[in-house]
Amino acid sequence: MRLLITFQATKAQAYEPMYHHKLQGFIYGLLRDVGFGMVHDREGYKFFSFSNIFPIRDMGEGDFVKLIIASPNKELIASLEGPLQEISARASLINIGEMSFNVVNVKKLEIKLKRGDLRLITATTVIIRIPERNYERYGIPEDERKHRYVYWRPKYSFEAFLKQLSENLIKKFNDFYGTQLQNHELFEQFMFRRPTATKVVIDGREYDLVGSMWEFTWSYIDNQQRRVIEFGLDAGFGERNSLGFGFVNKIRSERENSLKR
Repeated sequence: MRLLITFQATKAQAYEPMYHHKLQGFIYGLLRDVGFGMVHDREGYKFFSFSNIFPIRDMGEGDFVKLIIASPNKELIASLEGPLQEISARASLINIGEMSFNVVNVKKLEIKLKRGDLRLITATTVIIRIPERNYERYGIPEDERKHRYVYWRPKYSFEAFLKQLSENLIKKFNDFYGTQLQNHELFEQFMFRRPTATKVVIDGREYDLVGSMWEFTWSYIDNQQRRVIEFGLDAGFGERNSLGFGFVNKIRSERENSLKR
């Protein structure tokens, strides 16, 4: 389940690239107010993700931008809708770092996947770490092996990226639903778009996170693939989803676009 939130800039302002922890803090604040404060304190996966504030550009006063918050927990998303509507009705000012907005609209969305002709595109960086137990498996060069893990990057095996991405999605799915799905080949075709490096603040310290952008396509997905990929669209792909990484969008097919028109 997703919430599409429309913001209006209250002043001329620069787009703040290191927004991740500030936007995360805004979302955690909303969650505390609606009785979901335990999400912040939970060890492990948080089971929510969010997009960039988009489009990514400097803003003039009155410009409209959007944000999507997503979670496989429908109750969590439904709980956020009311407070955001109240903020909109009161015309209350919200601040995300140095950026200042009014909330002008909130809309609930649900994405359902069909069995064929599926295309997904990453809207934010996907972070994948290769644990040191898999260095031999994926041929990580001796001089690049670090304690605990290395970030995947395109000079490493693409198999390593897809395997770790699949295992991460299935592990999160099992954790959320209490199931015991076995590792499964989730991906059919993929196109690597570009590498990324993003500065973020975590617990008051600045880090560089290495990631990548992708497009994924399927001519057919079986039921297990559909369930896990649908889950991933809301929980996020890869790691650091609660910091806004791994947010993925479905690309409408030509048929869907024609029906919309």
